[in-house]
Amino acid sequence: MTHILKLNPLTKADFAPFGEVLEVAGDPDKIINQGLCGRYHDLAQIDIVDGRPGISLFNAEARVFPIALEMVERHPVGSQAFLPMSHHPFVVVAAPDENGTPGQPRAFITTAGQGINFARNTWHGVLTPIHAPGLFAVVDRIGEGPNLQEHWFDTPYVING
Repeated sequence: MTHILKLNPLTKADFAPFGEVLEVAGDPDKIINQGLCGRYHDLAQIDIVDGRPGISLFNAEARVFPIALEMVERHPVGSQAFLPMSHHPFVVVAAPDENGTPGQPRAFITTAGQGINFARNTWHGVLTPIHAPGLFAVVDRIGEGPNLQEHWFDTPYVING
C-alpha cells in the first residue's frame, strides 16, 4: 500500500518549520548598482558546524508524476539551500523530526523563481526538478566528517502532480 502526498503551493508560512523560502517578493531592502538593482538581503540562515559554506552546482534529472518518495535525508551539521538556475518550478518535500525519525512528510511545489533553504537537521526529499534542465546552485556545508542521514520508508509515499 502507498501513501498519497498532496502537492501544496510553497509559501513562507507553510515552509517555516523546515527553513526559508528564497524569493523576490515585495519591495527590496536596498537599491544598489546605480539604482538599477534591488537587493533582497539576508534571506536564509546558513547554519554550518565544523566546516565552511560552499557553492556547488547540481544537475538533476527531471522527474515525471507520479513521483515515488521512498526515502528522506537530513544533514545534521549544515543547512542546505537550493537555488534553481532555470525559471521552472520544482517539488520540495520536508518532514518534521519525531524522536530521530521523520514524521508525516509534506510536499510543496515552487513557483518559478523560488528557491529554498532547508534548516540544519531537517528531514527532506532529494532534489526533484519536474522540468529539464534540473540545474541548481546549492549552498551547503563543505567539511570533514559525516553530514548525511537517510531514512527509507517501509511504505513509500506517492506525489501526484
